[in-house]
Amino acid sequence: MPEDSAPTKINYVSLVWSIAEILRGDFKAHQYGAIILPFLVLRRLECVLEPSRAKVLDALASVPKGADETIREKLLNRASGHKFSNTSKWTLEKIKGDQAHLLANLNAYVNGFSANVRDVLIDKFKFPTLLEALDKADLLYSLVDKFAQVDLHPDRVSNMEMGSIFEELIRRFAEVSNETAGEHFTPRDVVELLVDVLFIFDSEVLTKKGVVRSIYDPTAGTGGILSVAQEALRKLNPDAQLVLFGQELNPESYAICKSDLMIKGQDPDNIGFGNTLNDDKHEDLQVDYMGANPPYGVDWGKIKDDIEDEHEKLGMTGRFGPGLPRVSDGSLLFVLQMISKMKDPAKGEGSRIAVVLSGSPLFTGGAGSGESEIRRYILENDLLETIIALPSSLFYNTGIGTYIWVLSNKKTKERKGKVQLINAAEMFIPMRKSLGDKRREMTPEHRKEILRLMGEFDESPISKIFNSTDFGYRRITVERPLLDEKGKPVIGTKGKMKGKPLPNADLRDTENVPLTESVEEYFKREVLPHVPDAYIDSEKRDERDGEAGVVGYEINFNRYFYQFTPPRKLEDVRKDVRAKEQAILKLLEDIGA
Repeated sequence: MPEDSAPTKINYVSLVWSIAEILRGDFKAHQYGAIILPFLVLRRLECVLEPSRAKVLDALASVPKGADETIREKLLNRASGHKFSNTSKWTLEKIKGDQAHLLANLNAYVNGFSANVRDVLIDKFKFPTLLEALDKADLLYSLVDKFAQVDLHPDRVSNMEMGSIFEELIRRFAEVSNETAGEHFTPRDVVELLVDVLFIFDSEVLTKKGVVRSIYDPTAGTGGILSVAQEALRKLNPDAQLVLFGQELNPESYAICKSDLMIKGQDPDNIGFGNTLNDDKHEDLQVDYMGANPPYGVDWGKIKDDIEDEHEKLGMTGRFGPGLPRVSDGSLLFVLQMISKMKDPAKGEGSRIAVVLSGSPLFTGGAGSGESEIRRYILENDLLETIIALPSSLFYNTGIGTYIWVLSNKKTKERKGKVQLINAAEMFIPMRKSLGDKRREMTPEHRKEILRLMGEFDESPISKIFNSTDFGYRRITVERPLLDEKGKPVIGTKGKMKGKPLPNADLRDTENVPLTESVEEYFKREVLPHVPDAYIDSEKRDERDGEAGVVGYEINFNRYFYQFTPPRKLEDVRKDVRAKEQAILKLLEDIGA
């Protein structure tokens, strides 16, 4: 198995990776992660609790018999100094000293944890089942022995480092089992940029003494975005507090994320388990910041009935009132989910969102489609602040181009009604060693340059500023009369077309008229000179404003940064061809000689 190359992280990742080699032969590669990761969580929690173990046992002895479980755990957690505790006498070191009762003692140890840890180890990691399988394979002692020697005390391995270790191991385990590692977490360079753009305009507020802010990730994975945001705020202001919220669908990722929050002293109940879209665990939550990297092109067919039911019954009072995208790509549903949790600026608050999306949500779907209606809602409510085009090959599981959408309902005065597009597609350095599909990374200097462009809010070759309405258009239906054999219009005899010229369906066409232009003037200039008998179907009108045509919105990002390169002069091409011909002839002469 490959060795790592980054300092502290390398040593621990390599160490744990080498422990996984014990499983070879008895277990398949795709099972390694499910076994190793819960052991790693267990050992980390053990190291965190070690200094307060005696206090917890003393507190346990003083808890009244028959005390309510919730009250009991609060007392024990207070004694541990964390949001979790363990009342067992066992540790991994002690357990390995009694090989005859290894399995029973391990189960007793795990069951001694508070309910939130049992939820992680027993319910999500299915630890007891794993222990039985390891016992049957005669590998349980070896794993206990190895992990008992791994020092994961927070003084030695910080929370940030621990998060990186988890993420790298998940990626490696997923890679050897041909799973999609990118579904679990986001590369650190992308996360750091995402957090930077969330905090960019709030440094004055965030540096105040005792400031408390909140952040939410609806697709939290292992909690990378939440962890980096907390660390960034701590560096900016050690006295600040960032309350973390999230939800995750993958059991292993959820278990790791929840474990991480417990160790950080956060409330582990702030991480919900389940599908965010149809089972929102934070229904009434409103937060200051939101960051996410939802899965690209996720099919939401399995929960279609739930989503459509909310859309139809709740309308604009629910999450999905603006519209529903096609079932094959639910990316914009996550955006609507986040928008629903923005604080009310009318109360002097407001929120910022940074979400990573593929290119599809920028333009997929014509006027009137669910995607277009969602874009329309975002732009007409002046929520879109910035879109940043990222380099391709930044992610572990895909080489496609991606974009960070930055949304805000508390825009500064100069940004109101404006949208900034930043083309950072060339801001990268190649990695010395590829990690899956990730072959490039963004440096701190690249991030600083993007923040500079956002802060200065000026135009340049890679920064463009538009009005929100610049992305809108009206799709009008252009008709031409149906003619009879004599070339005269055919008049309708039935229904609403009775007495009116019938349109020729074969000649029907559409035109997209920019919202910034008059439909009539556009029609006279662009259509009538070419087809004098054409006319606009006045029956087809936008449902919202009643004007002719259907309003649509799309952001054709690449078009705004396209730079025309004129073709080479013909004479230059001829010279090159002649030169190559001469070179070929010379080679042939040399061969003949």
